[in-house]
Amino acid sequence: METDHNYVLIALQMMGSLSLLIYGMRVMSEALQKMAGPGLRHVLARMTTNRFTGMLTGMLVTCAVQSSSATTVMTVSFVSAGLLTLLQAISVIMGANIGTTLTAWIMSLGYSLDLTTVIYPCFLLGIILIYIKRHHIFGDFLFGTAFLFLSLVLLSNAGKAMDLGHNQEVISFFASFDTSSYLTILIFLGIGTLITCIVQSSAAVMAITILLCSTGVLPIYLGIALVMGENIGTTATANLAALGANTQARRAALAHLLFNVFGVMWVLIVFYPFVDMVCSLVGYDPAAGGQASRLPVVLAMFHTCFNVANTAVLIGPIKQMERIVCWLIPEKQTTKDGAFRLQYIQSGLVQTPEIAVLQAQKETAAFAHRVGEMFNMVCQLFIENSDKQFAELFKKIEQEEEATDKTELEIAQYLEHVSNDHLSGDTKHKIRMMLREIGELESIGDACYKLAQIIERKHETDKKLTQHQTEQLQAMMALCTQSLAQMNVVMCGHRRDHDIHDTYRIENKINEKRRKLRDENAMSVDKQEYSYSLGTLYVDMVNEMERLGDYVVNVVQARFS
Repeated sequence: METDHNYVLIALQMMGSLSLLIYGMRVMSEALQKMAGPGLRHVLARMTTNRFTGMLTGMLVTCAVQSSSATTVMTVSFVSAGLLTLLQAISVIMGANIGTTLTAWIMSLGYSLDLTTVIYPCFLLGIILIYIKRHHIFGDFLFGTAFLFLSLVLLSNAGKAMDLGHNQEVISFFASFDTSSYLTILIFLGIGTLITCIVQSSAAVMAITILLCSTGVLPIYLGIALVMGENIGTTATANLAALGANTQARRAALAHLLFNVFGVMWVLIVFYPFVDMVCSLVGYDPAAGGQASRLPVVLAMFHTCFNVANTAVLIGPIKQMERIVCWLIPEKQTTKDGAFRLQYIQSGLVQTPEIAVLQAQKETAAFAHRVGEMFNMVCQLFIENSDKQFAELFKKIEQEEEATDKTELEIAQYLEHVSNDHLSGDTKHKIRMMLREIGELESIGDACYKLAQIIERKHETDKKLTQHQTEQLQAMMALCTQSLAQMNVVMCGHRRDHDIHDTYRIENKINEKRRKLRDENAMSVDKQEYSYSLGTLYVDMVNEMERLGDYVVNVVQARFS
């Protein structure tokens, strides 16, 4: 009875240690991503010249953040935001699979060395840095690292306490499986996949596998089958994140799954020779058995060899893989029903706040383009003579005005959600500026709608503008169109191609023209060249365009600040 009680306590210790492992990995990964901040975003966005640099980038970023899931979700987010092509994303994912093998080496190290001398200094220094606000992120990283190492020590102690190597029932259970049978290998592969899908952490399942193998009760062939299953199960994170995303993002997540499934399939064909080759690299003889202390190193070596070999096999036909995922997930046929929907911000992908900001920037740029197109509709409405065409165009402008309201609200809510996390100073500033930008862009949409309403009032009352008034309003519209075009250059991120003084010069021209036209209008009404009501319509349009120009300047200033 006491023995059963001890086993329950040890089992609880193991589950608690695994929980601590997952938490430590998460804290460490998030802290590294925050420390990298904009640098990490720029590395992922720019290292896309070819498949090899993409693979190298994925490998280095995953080694840095210690999470292939984080890198893969980032990559899926980038594809969703249009910052990476599908081909580039696949190469990054391949590199992420190689980078994640470092985690297995860290764990095998935890079973070979005494890490207690490192843990407590990390906790002490970490808590000091957390209270020093300037360095709190590095303190979080040290805490995460300490928790990771502590969990490995606790797992190792739990394994020793269970003394599975002398537990005849456990030994007999695993010995009942025929390690030379492919059916057994497939069963354990399925178990590894299922458990990883459930716990959403390949690191935790790897830790369990290393623990069982290090005690000598789990044969190396079955341990390696579990590791192969972990490689498939770890793809669940990105695929779940991509469920609410666009077609390209779902394709990138599917490519991750296909990459690992294909790797498992070809390794299964040469399973025993491949495992024997890996064992020979670390001087372990699977036929002789024994030397259980070397098995964690064998598992880490297999994980590395498997992912490196799989990448070497598939990096050549990467375009064929792209074609396969495009065939499996075809592009949806969209209808122009006027329905509102965001283009780049997708549900389920707010995993990394620093990366999420890029999606919001892309969406804000799309918002700017949308209000520019809305003003073009207003210009077209001004010269439209057909009653039917006029009514249809006015209805479209009305729908666009509703869409601008919803766009502002949804981007703001998204940014508020991202702001709930600890962010770098640069990212916080970007969010503040984006909130200002979307407010001004919504005001541009309002100005366009007010202009359309004035034009509609003129159309309904059948008031005819003079030739001079028409020419002057069209000249004012041309200046506004030019101002909006320059704003869109800035919003697309190409600030180096635009001088903010160009925007100021156009704004000054708009202001001067408004003053001139208002003075001219007052004199013309006094001379009774046209009616006061027509002059009021005319000046209302001039004033509204001048306000629109002010909003454009505010957007550009926010982007340059």
